[in-house]
Amino acid sequence: MATSVVEEGQQSLNGIISDTQTKKLTDLPTELLEHILCFPVLKHDDICNVSCCCKRLHDVCHGRGKVWGHQYKLRWPRLQMFYRQNECCDWLREYKTRHRVGIQIRRTVESISRRFFTEVVLGDSFAEIESLGMPEHFCEDELLFILHSDKRKSLTLKYYAKKILYFLRQQNILRSLKTFMEQPADQQSSLEGAVLVDQYCNPLADVTLNSISAQLDEIAEKVKKMLRIKNPSHPSLRIAQGDCSVVQDFELQRQVVCALNSVLYEQLQYKGNEFDYYNPLNSYIHQVLLRRTGIPISLSVLYINLTRKLGVQLEPVNFPNHFLLRWCQKPKGSEDIYDFVYIDAFGKGKQLTAKECEYLIGHQVTADYYSAISTTEVLLRMVGNLLNIGKRGEGNEKSYQLLRDSLDLYLTINPDNVQYLLLQARLYFHLGIWPEKVLDILQHIQALDPSQHGAVGYLVQHTLEHIQHKKHPATPEVKKRSAPEHLEVQYSVGLIMKHKRSGYNCVIYGWDPKCTMSQEWITTMRVHQLSNGANQPFYNVLVQDGTCRYAAQENLEPHAAPLEIGHPEVGRYFSEFANTYYFANEELQTRYPEDVVETLGAVQELYLRPPPGDTSPDQSRQRAAAAAPV
Repeated sequence: MATSVVEEGQQSLNGIISDTQTKKLTDLPTELLEHILCFPVLKHDDICNVSCCCKRLHDVCHGRGKVWGHQYKLRWPRLQMFYRQNECCDWLREYKTRHRVGIQIRRTVESISRRFFTEVVLGDSFAEIESLGMPEHFCEDELLFILHSDKRKSLTLKYYAKKILYFLRQQNILRSLKTFMEQPADQQSSLEGAVLVDQYCNPLADVTLNSISAQLDEIAEKVKKMLRIKNPSHPSLRIAQGDCSVVQDFELQRQVVCALNSVLYEQLQYKGNEFDYYNPLNSYIHQVLLRRTGIPISLSVLYINLTRKLGVQLEPVNFPNHFLLRWCQKPKGSEDIYDFVYIDAFGKGKQLTAKECEYLIGHQVTADYYSAISTTEVLLRMVGNLLNIGKRGEGNEKSYQLLRDSLDLYLTINPDNVQYLLLQARLYFHLGIWPEKVLDILQHIQALDPSQHGAVGYLVQHTLEHIQHKKHPATPEVKKRSAPEHLEVQYSVGLIMKHKRSGYNCVIYGWDPKCTMSQEWITTMRVHQLSNGANQPFYNVLVQDGTCRYAAQENLEPHAAPLEIGHPEVGRYFSEFANTYYFANEELQTRYPEDVVETLGAVQELYLRPPPGDTSPDQSRQRAAAAAPV
């Protein structure tokens, strides 16, 4: 009896072992297989290999399934905002498209560095990205991926990726602005228009209409809190966000204005920027909110939108030299300038009569200047301020960029302004960019105003010459340290230096054996007072403060403790920051082919202690070269 029981138990056990041996991975339920294949350690190539094993696993890894959806979200998390939750999508196709876009974007960015190294301002290159016909959000995601990679590496790739991203975002914002301008005038919001201007001039900043509106809502809530203390039954307290209700009683309106002035100027300390009036940050709405300072028009845009949220209707006034708001004191409206109180948002909300407004500017004006203006006119005035700041600039890339951006905005709002069309054509011609676009602008000017034929003809002739010149680019100048005329050059590109007199930190990106500047510059900079005058090597340097300078050799010395130089143009010349120096990119190496080895040797001698008994400079240079970035 016992024997039979044992035999029976053994047979049962053998059966279990036999069943276990026949079980396969593919016998598991689909949900469990999907769960296994979604483990983070598995990458897209692993999933491809698994799906090729058999039909069962191929079906589990189908394009619309959970596995490829997980792979897509794991690799490109920033793209999730473009899909609805639980959306049924062909994730495999999306994955392939995004992967293909990434390869094309990188190839394009890398090619731009080689082709546009000598350009002061990049222009024509960006059109290629648009012409690729790829999904915009994929292009932007790849560019952001490049920008957020290792901080100290791929600096040249990041430099051009940033410029392309700047351009692509601007094109999207221009399209949004055109759509905005097509809306009926009574539906155009000055706040939305100001945000679009801000976004266009700062396309890499995180500025959205929702975030700006939310900040205004917070201020409006503070005003309501103050109103609640003084008048618990005030009708403004019942106005919900997005509601367009209007408070009719003038005394109740006055309470709102007084409470707003108290919160905005006393509690939150907003003020007009009298000391740095021409700083462009004063015109950007997100910066006005952040810094709590602005100019009359930007503070007026905030003020008028805050009063609207609280049920008080004000109107913008295009007063010369000082933007104002007006507040009608008659129940049924009026066009008599003396029936309005004028509010100076720049002057802490001070209320003025028509006569007192003239004291602001020191002379009389006609009644037309007291009229209310449209949102379009508000934007033109705002952009016009930026244009004037750009024209006042120092002729560097930053001021040129502001001038280009403000001209783009102005001509999107008012495309037939001959004065600014001509200025745009001259600017593009001066910068040597978009020659074909210059010809289109000039043709448009000629059609609008034939009297401009003289200026148009001159620009057409020289633009055509520029187009011909671009077809035969000049060969870059190559400077070898071993040449007899370069033997006095002590320093090399990539070394981080300190200016002995001015104290600034900088990195060398070029040099000349003798000063090559004009005699006027030499006199202005008092070069003759240097011990070696102009007859010594001079270096092109990128300075920590964002400027580019031309420094004499006797004024420079290697930095005792090298650090990164926060200059926007570093990536144009260097591919990597290697702790104590910058490694020149291919384009800079082409122009200074012997400088890399010299820089590595200098770094070895200055900052790296050689092994005991090793004092050979040649061996030091060999070790440094072996440790160079690849």
